[in-house]
Amino acid sequence: MIVYFTGTGNSRYAAQALADATGDELLDARPFLKNGERLELRSERPWVFVCPTYAWRIPRVFREQIEKGLFVGNRRAYFVMTCGDSIGRADEEIVRLCGRKGFACMGVMPVVMPENYIAMFPVPGPEKAAKIIAAADRTLARAAAYLIGEKSFPEPVRRPGGRLLSRAANPFFYRAAVHDRDFYAGSGCSGCGLCVRLCPLNNITLKNGKPVWGGGCTHCMACICSCPARAIEYGRKSRGKPRYLCPEYAPKQP
Repeated sequence: MIVYFTGTGNSRYAAQALADATGDELLDARPFLKNGERLELRSERPWVFVCPTYAWRIPRVFREQIEKGLFVGNRRAYFVMTCGDSIGRADEEIVRLCGRKGFACMGVMPVVMPENYIAMFPVPGPEKAAKIIAAADRTLARAAAYLIGEKSFPEPVRRPGGRLLSRAANPFFYRAAVHDRDFYAGSGCSGCGLCVRLCPLNNITLKNGKPVWGGGCTHCMACICSCPARAIEYGRKSRGKPRYLCPEYAPKQP
């Protein structure tokens, strides 16, 4: 079974590509998170967990979902992580996670996708994004071949400083940068409520027809990148930047 978490669609795209290639079952973890439901799943095939890279590790909310979940059947687990550049040494944390869950870790496959972290980085335009996705398709095809053969993924490419980023920079980044104080909706907001529905942590509510953030953000960027009116900003950091949604991912509007 392929279980994925996504904010702007990159990881959903990767998960769907793997499901199409392998014929495996596909499950979106976000509704479970949003509804406060525990993952209680069974699969006779190896588990495949697909998620973005948040500060060179798997997202804390997804890690906690896996830690609290009940996974019956196969005890092998693969991880596929979409990223804008690299995953640092996220695989070290994943090995420890698998040990706690009683999984045999079958490896971690990084898949470079278009940058979506508009709160800090520029995002690519459509032409550049298309080239990045085309390269990602080739990586996903290789990943699918390993899954079909039930062979371990190869070791990720090690970059200098990767361990420091994952071990030291990640907790600092969460403390210093992962907050929602800078999100706001401008005059173009229609009060459609799409951001409320998309927030996986139920952190957004509408007050007087405008979204209000409640202090429990994970920086998935679903709200700011999915807003049909481009009315949501993140302080000055997002001004003038194009928004990014994976081209195959279009959240339904009310």
